[in-house]
Amino acid sequence: MWIVQAQRSGQHQANHEQPFEWLRACHDRVEHTLDLLLRLLEHVDAQGADEQAVQAAAQVMRYFDLAAPLHHQDEELHVFPQLQASGDPVVQAWVQRLQADHEAMAADWAWLRQALLRLQQAAGDPHWRWSDEERRVMHAFAQRYEDHIALEEGRVFPRAEGCMSADERAAMSADMLRRRAVGGAGQ
Repeated sequence: MWIVQAQRSGQHQANHEQPFEWLRACHDRVEHTLDLLLRLLEHVDAQGADEQAVQAAAQVMRYFDLAAPLHHQDEELHVFPQLQASGDPVVQAWVQRLQADHEAMAADWAWLRQALLRLQQAAGDPHWRWSDEERRVMHAFAQRYEDHIALEEGRVFPRAEGCMSADERAAMSADMLRRRAVGGAGQ
């Protein structure tokens, strides 16, 4: 079944003792889920609202409803404040852009979630299709995330890691675990 086949394998392993590796592993899962969303877009064009499409929609919703907000919160609580305090205007501009992305992603997700619910409500209809606006927003959502991840992994995370002490990274890990109430599983 196409829904469970990964198009790419994650490069990072979630390591609760290394919070930035955990964040990078989260990005791998975001990219996997975005890939699923874009494959779903194509699948619906060919097959309509079949059972595979409904299952894929549920999988995408589960990720962006639960894990993605926690990931954004990790960054807002632990990564961005460190960089804002740096006083470097370039770094501060990166943070402002990433914070604006988080807001835009949340708004786009609220809209896209409704589109996925519409798909689920049409379950079994082989003629059901996405609107042009839904297609546009899905592509824009995926592209915004890709650009966001590139800035974080290429510039922001390395800078933040360099600013944080081992104790601060340990506190970050502990908070990430606490907010998820997990004992050994990643996002």
